[in-house]
Amino acid sequence: MTEGIVRHYSEDSRLAQVIADSLAGAGKDIGRLTTADLASVDEFHIGGRKATLDVAAALNLTPDARLLDLGSGLGGPARTLAECFGCHVTGIDLTPAFCQAATTLSHWVGLSGRVTFLQGDATDLPFADASFDAAMTIHVAMNIAAKDRMYAEARRVLKPGGRFAVYDVLQGEGGEVLYPVPWARTPEISHLATPDQMQALLSDAGFRIVSVQDSTDASLQWFQAMAARLSGSTPAVTFQTFLGNDFPAMARNQVANLRDRRIRTVTYVCAA
Repeated sequence: MTEGIVRHYSEDSRLAQVIADSLAGAGKDIGRLTTADLASVDEFHIGGRKATLDVAAALNLTPDARLLDLGSGLGGPARTLAECFGCHVTGIDLTPAFCQAATTLSHWVGLSGRVTFLQGDATDLPFADASFDAAMTIHVAMNIAAKDRMYAEARRVLKPGGRFAVYDVLQGEGGEVLYPVPWARTPEISHLATPDQMQALLSDAGFRIVSVQDSTDASLQWFQAMAARLSGSTPAVTFQTFLGNDFPAMARNQVANLRDRRIRTVTYVCAA
């Protein structure tokens, strides 16, 4: 199953080079890039950079904080929070191509000293107990069947009182998901929990749920705007860069899935 997930997110294993070529073609100087230049590709979740900052607002981050990003992808959220809060972020991701590209992109924008990316499994973390002040996961658990192990591991590596923010896509009440979607081309690697299941999973892992925010309506508006942009001019690099030519179909399905409430987007803020 993990091989299927890696294949889904590795349409082109030379991600950093593909992104560099696309940016150069748009007239960008790799030696003078900012995180804003990468925003159209490396904040790979509904809501983009704004959603990342909304999640971070609940984490009580300080410049000396150590933050764990579960399922760090191309590293956009990690870089955003390292840049905005001055903290150190460790990202772990199952896909080697993502970890390699995340490291390279962080070097381009001068954040190598504040972010670290490791290839690994979120259900079996290579860290000691109580290693981190805070943790987050953004649009990751949709691909993970063993969510109980993922959340138990997050609880284990957090210091007492540490915050854990989960922003994910959940199964809605409107019927089966229409595929392909950004996290899966077919149902085999899609494992959505319902809101009730999420409450139980987080509580059973030992977390106290501090707040729950459903952002489904805002997510629909965000994806409608993205689908409209894909029919016109597009940025130099987009999610299609690593998901392939069927990404426009994924975007259209996301609009339908959100509109019909086949899926919901919900953020949980928890305390260890």
